[in-house]
Amino acid sequence: MEDNIIKIENVKFKYGKEDNKYAVDGVSLNIKKGQFTAIIGHNGSGKSTLAKLINSILLPTEGKIFVKGMDTSDDSKLWDIRQTAGMVFQNPDNQLVATIVEEDIAFGPENQGVEPSEIRKRVDAALNTVGMYEYRRRPPHLLSGGQKQRIAIAGILALNSDCIILDEPTAMLDPSGRVEVMETLKKLNKIGKTIVLITHYMDEAVQADRVVVMDKGNIRLDGTPKEVFSNLDAIKKFGLDVPQVTELAQVLIKEGVDLPSDIIYVKELVDLLCQ
Repeated sequence: MEDNIIKIENVKFKYGKEDNKYAVDGVSLNIKKGQFTAIIGHNGSGKSTLAKLINSILLPTEGKIFVKGMDTSDDSKLWDIRQTAGMVFQNPDNQLVATIVEEDIAFGPENQGVEPSEIRKRVDAALNTVGMYEYRRRPPHLLSGGQKQRIAIAGILALNSDCIILDEPTAMLDPSGRVEVMETLKKLNKIGKTIVLITHYMDEAVQADRVVVMDKGNIRLDGTPKEVFSNLDAIKKFGLDVPQVTELAQVLIKEGVDLPSDIIYVKELVDLLCQ
């Protein structure tokens, strides 16, 4: 059994025939089933374009993308691909279609022709998973941004998606909404969902299993959060920040405090300082 749920093979993409530069320029990347991957890069690095290519919203100009073995440029597989790899966008308001939360989550399975009794089970399970069951009869427009994003994620769970691709899902949220969404993603990852998180928040990226850094349409760094963020000079060169705790640790090291240079988690720094 193939354990890569997503295979990207030398993919290039440009938005218009007249464009002389590729938004994604020769990317190859495999994502394993059950992995939590964060893709980071400054604006224009190609990360959001890559997300839309995986979900068949865009099709490669060159190269191939396979989602669970299905070619994203195969029209007949479009529905299956989008069901397998569901997409959550930046603005939660653009994704909600119904006037009641549970109807919104039922919308996808209804369109698939799923039996009503099965839809009921899926909706309840999805709401419980994202911690929003008690809001099931509320109008979505009365929820907070973080709650709306959790409803959008529940909508994808109700489709039985194996993989969830999130394109800067916390960009429009306040700090507590961002925490809600990240906690939900970690919980989903624990139950075996593959997560691909496009983000520009380094403190979110460090919570993934793997961090991929994009710049000018290419992958520049790829590894565990520790491996990637210990490359301080490279990270800065690509116009990115390092996690705040890493910055703090660097300042302390310069002041003569004996610390390792690859601290990326707050708890790590606290434990070391309290020893």
